[in-house]
Amino acid sequence: MLKLVNVNKVHQSGDVRTRALDGINLEIAAGEYVAVVGPSGCGKSTLLSVLGLLEPPTSGEFLFEAQDVARCGEGMLTDLRRGRIGFIFQSFNLIDELTVFENVELALIYTGVPKAERKERVDRMLEKLGVGHRSGHRPSQLSGGQQQRVAIARALVAKPSVLLADEPTGNLDTAHGTEVMNILRDINAEGTTVVMVTHSPEHARQANRVVQMLDGKVVDDLARAAA
Repeated sequence: MLKLVNVNKVHQSGDVRTRALDGINLEIAAGEYVAVVGPSGCGKSTLLSVLGLLEPPTSGEFLFEAQDVARCGEGMLTDLRRGRIGFIFQSFNLIDELTVFENVELALIYTGVPKAERKERVDRMLEKLGVGHRSGHRPSQLSGGQQQRVAIARALVAKPSVLLADEPTGNLDTAHGTEVMNILRDINAEGTTVVMVTHSPEHARQANRVVQMLDGKVVDDLARAAA
């Protein structure tokens, strides 16, 4: 499903060049649950941005669902992302001027889903994630765990084939973090490919595969036995 071949990513700031990814070779099959781990600044989030088509590699090949996307224009990348890739971030990224329902609905408005179908899908997803009773509230009226559930609902409502999660429990206490990890496990069990960046060894162990990064390189790639 996702294949990187000798991918490099260089950030340029004035005369300073920083190599965030250095010769990455990585293949992720449909239905996998992959945890990406490593120290801060090792390239984990950059890798996720490249996998999510948010930024192109500086060099190398990137095949997304067998299509070479490394040199695609922004318009084509936007079309590819829409409805096929879901994102969950540590900071939730909810719009406080909108209700919970409206935040999740945005993902379907962008894909042109008719209004009646949007309502049905949003209601169903919010109920599934246990926040249906909060649909008329603003994000600021929710706990951190509830906000992350809404963010997950927004990521999933368009039925993406790939879910990318960047430190999804970083702003949560232990109990709410465990809830989010259980949701990710269930999502993967239903067939969605999950790639998660995490600093937590405990959370990484819940994935079926752990990719270790250091200095922009993949230094270890271990498949784990299913729990």
